[in-house]
Amino acid sequence: MQASTMQALRAPLAGQHAQVARPVEAPLRLVVPQRAVRCRAVTAPQPAKAAANGTAPSPIELSELTAVGPLDGRYASKVAGLRTTFSEYGLIRFRVLVECRWLQKLSQLQGVSEVPPFGPAANALLDQLASSFTVEDAQAVKKVERTTNHDVKAIEYVLKDKFAADPELAQVLEFTHFACTSEDINNLSHALMLREALHAELLPAMDRVISELARLAEQYADVPMLSRTHGQTASPTTMGKEMAIFAYRLARQRKQIAEVPLYGKMAGAVGNYNAHMSAYPEIDWQQVAQEFVTSLGLSWNPYVTQIEPHDYIAELFDGVARFNSILIDFDRDVWSYISLGYFKQRTIAGEVGSSTMPHKVNPIDFENSEGNLGIANATMAHLAQKLPISRWQRDLTDSTVLRNLGVGMGHSILAYQSSLRGISKLDLNAARLAADLDTSWEVLAEPIQTVMRRYAVPEPYEKLKAFTRGQAVTQASMQEFVSGIDGIPEGAKQELLQLTPGTYVGNAAQQAKDIRKHLAAL
Repeated sequence: MQASTMQALRAPLAGQHAQVARPVEAPLRLVVPQRAVRCRAVTAPQPAKAAANGTAPSPIELSELTAVGPLDGRYASKVAGLRTTFSEYGLIRFRVLVECRWLQKLSQLQGVSEVPPFGPAANALLDQLASSFTVEDAQAVKKVERTTNHDVKAIEYVLKDKFAADPELAQVLEFTHFACTSEDINNLSHALMLREALHAELLPAMDRVISELARLAEQYADVPMLSRTHGQTASPTTMGKEMAIFAYRLARQRKQIAEVPLYGKMAGAVGNYNAHMSAYPEIDWQQVAQEFVTSLGLSWNPYVTQIEPHDYIAELFDGVARFNSILIDFDRDVWSYISLGYFKQRTIAGEVGSSTMPHKVNPIDFENSEGNLGIANATMAHLAQKLPISRWQRDLTDSTVLRNLGVGMGHSILAYQSSLRGISKLDLNAARLAADLDTSWEVLAEPIQTVMRRYAVPEPYEKLKAFTRGQAVTQASMQEFVSGIDGIPEGAKQELLQLTPGTYVGNAAQQAKDIRKHLAAL
């Protein structure tokens, strides 16, 4: 080992091995554990070996085949409507809109004489940028961001370049992003993104699901079906009434989702309008902020820090998650009805149910829906739990999380499409439902003992329990039991003798037929 190397090693190791005692007169020997200096050369995999291991030799182009996530890969075409809203381009587009509208708002304030009212040409340019910012424009922003390393500042610089082309705007370039913190722009952009996605994609998709379930409720209103509670036979219902239940439950949640107010702020770095008031103390900036936020179609939050606290996003996503949980309940019920044979599934030419069992027609649409709803709810649950929490006046943990606003919605919309596709393949097997009812005469124990109670027949419940529990009950044995009941009028007895599991459905059919009336009343 060379002397210089030895000197470099000697200093740090001397202290480590000071416990090794040696005579003073002995020549100095450096004791170095083998593990401290043992080394092994590591070489990068050779291209041929990499290929043999299945790894790509070089980066590949992004496409539906190479995307990391399924929303941009396998399912990209099914959620394409969300791209202009929740993509990086969508976020930039809304940030530009907010910046342009804020500059226009400043021009309307009498107290800001340095920004006089804009003429038609200046307003036309601002309107055009606010409403028609292109993907190519957004690419220019990303190019500037590679230098600034700040996404909102990059937008400011790109807009200033564009404003310079107009004589009026060129005079007020430094009022671009005036008194704003990045979160003034971001929070409004996120709220606008959510509003657009809700009204253009999510709510219409929910409405289609609700409408289809209402259609099934009406179509199958009179089809009797054996109920099951705890997995055991129970008082009959109708298939239509069960569909009506889900239509109404989902409609209630849809209404609550649509009514969640989407909040915004324009209050500066910590929510006190500090910078605004330092430049123009005579202006009521809180009033200006309220007017500006509401002019965008949003609700104004008067109490904020650097960020709008995102509570409304939690409310919104919790509502969507409730809708999704109800739809999971529907998916599982229909899956079970298919398993019981209550529904057949219409086959589609060319489709394969199993790679090895040719006869299979699997309920994959309801299974896919359930899986995507689970992913959606998990994502939205994290956002709903995390976003309302921010250290002091702001930390940055919300920033990366907010870039996932569209993930839960995307998987929700995928699920709604899958449920609708599954519904479109359903073919009711009325004979199977009737056969199930005909082997379940024990369910008539409930009405019989109830009529016996009315006419004060002793121990009606106990008598029916002894007759039915754990016993095979048939039409003949049930009618024999009814014929032997003493103490009820003959007319009531004849009505019980005419009763069958298929006719003992209460007002289920009418409930199903009334579904649209109750939906309209929400």
